[in-house]
Amino acid sequence: MSLYDHELYMEDIRETSNADLPWEKLQDSTVMLSGATGLLGSFLVDVLMYKNESGLNCTVYAFGRSKAKAYERFSNWDEDEHLIFVPCDVNMPLHYDHPEKVDFVLHLASNTHPLQYAIDPIGTITTNIIGLQNMLDFAETHHAVRFAFASSNEIYGENRGDTELFNETYCGYINCNTLRAGYPESKRCGEALCQAYKAQKGLDIVIPRFTRSYGPTMLMDDSKAISQFIRKGLVGEDIVLKSAGTQYYSYTYVADAVKGLLYVLLKGRSGEAYNIADEQSDIRLRDLASMIADISGTKVVFEVPDAAEASGYSKVTKARLDSRKLQKLGWSAECDIRSGLKRTIDILSKGINVDGFD
Repeated sequence: MSLYDHELYMEDIRETSNADLPWEKLQDSTVMLSGATGLLGSFLVDVLMYKNESGLNCTVYAFGRSKAKAYERFSNWDEDEHLIFVPCDVNMPLHYDHPEKVDFVLHLASNTHPLQYAIDPIGTITTNIIGLQNMLDFAETHHAVRFAFASSNEIYGENRGDTELFNETYCGYINCNTLRAGYPESKRCGEALCQAYKAQKGLDIVIPRFTRSYGPTMLMDDSKAISQFIRKGLVGEDIVLKSAGTQYYSYTYVADAVKGLLYVLLKGRSGEAYNIADEQSDIRLRDLASMIADISGTKVVFEVPDAAEASGYSKVTKARLDSRKLQKLGWSAECDIRSGLKRTIDILSKGINVDGFD
């Protein structure tokens, strides 16, 4: 059974496509995005393709490494000429048949979970810098109207103890001389690279900063704590907590995250970064584990992480984002943490294969 067979998932797609946005900016346009089969990218593709059924006429060029994976994921649109999959590695120069002009270019590809940080630290860094530069060069060469770089809450580093919520100008501590620093530091460098292209090449660039996102589009090999908790709940196993669980983070349901991305893309100010988060979804890790256990009818147990897992874990203990800047554009979240988790589990429990989480 595919996601398209689930009414709750299609409801998410419909509601996002009905957001109060200047959709006319995407009318008859071309959108090119990396990370098309990822958690955020795949949901965005579904929204744009669904919107096409109402006459948007937006052609989506979806970058990814596996054509088979893309065709399986986007089975609902496999015969739609508005969706064109482009097999490529964004860390290599982009050479392929493409339209002369591209309107919107989005770099969403990135290693985004702890195991990848540990086993592919080079790929983690290069995708956020070299891959980004390749996408920026492509956007500049093809006269893109706007470029969006998906950044992360991790650029803020550790809370210095002087604030509860990080606004877009906050900068906390990161020990750059560590393996785990590869992800946040390369995202920081990526943002600086975007500013360089804006100043030197005249590109119109916006930077949505995502917090820990989750939802039914999450990848089966995702090793983030929330993904592992959900996987355990889905198969009726105890939720495994591999720390004291005092970490206090912001989380965002995928539909709210992608809606935030669209607000930034279509209404954001050039050169600006915007936090995508909602205080109703801020929660400590141990409470998150307990909530998922309660929803799925299991319990929480403690387990010591192995060395690879531990090396990929964030050292940040408190990272809550202030989203007032995005809210001023008109964005608001629909799902608090409990309703988002319940929605995710309800969708994934009905026929989706979760074995790949192992």
